[in-house]
Amino acid sequence: MKKLFPLLALILLLTGCSPYTLVNSETYNGADLRAYSTFRIITPDEGKMVPGMTYVTYYNIAAAIREQMDERGYTESPDSPLLINIGITTHREIQTEPLIDNYYPWPGPGPVPGYYPFFMYPRQYYWPAYNPNAQVITGIYKEGVLTMDMVNIQQKIPLFSASVATVLENGSMSQFRNLSGINEAVQTLFSKFPVPLLPQYRGK
Repeated sequence: MKKLFPLLALILLLTGCSPYTLVNSETYNGADLRAYSTFRIITPDEGKMVPGMTYVTYYNIAAAIREQMDERGYTESPDSPLLINIGITTHREIQTEPLIDNYYPWPGPGPVPGYYPFFMYPRQYYWPAYNPNAQVITGIYKEGVLTMDMVNIQQKIPLFSASVATVLENGSMSQFRNLSGINEAVQTLFSKFPVPLLPQYRGK
C-alpha cells in the first residue's frame, strides 16, 4: 500500500502539469492597467497576418484574449486607446539576412541573437529601439511562442507584454493548437497580469 502513494503522487504531478510555459510577463513605464476600462485587439486589416497563421487561429487567439479581458471587467471598444497586439515567433533569423521590419530590434552589441516574434502591428511603431525600462527577453524564443503586447496606441507607450510557449502542436509551424489548447495557453499568458479576475470568475 505504501508503494502506491509515490506512484499516485507522480501520476498527479504529470497529469497536473500544463503544457504551456510563461516565458515572460512584464509591466512597463509604471503603467496602471486598472486605469483603462476598454480595450481593442489588433485585426488583420490593421496589420499583417503572422506567416503560417490562418484566420481561424487568429480568431481563436483573439477570442481567448477577449474572454480574459472581459473577465477582468474590461469592455471591448473600437475607439479604445488600449491596443492588444499579437505576435508569434515563426522562425529563426539567419545572421546574414536583414531583420523583417516589424521584428523587435536588438539593442545590444554584437550579432543579432535568437528568435523574434512577428507582430501583426509592427512593434517598431510604438517600441523604441532601446528602452531602459523594457526587460524584454531576447534570444530565447522558440517557434510557436505567442507574445501579447498592450499599448497605449494614442501615445505610443508600451504598457504590458507577456509571452507563452507554445501555441504549436508537436513543434510544427503548420499546425496550431485547437481552440481549447489556445484557451489554456492564453490563460497562462494572463497568469501574472496585474489586474485580477472579477470575483465571479475566480476558481472556475
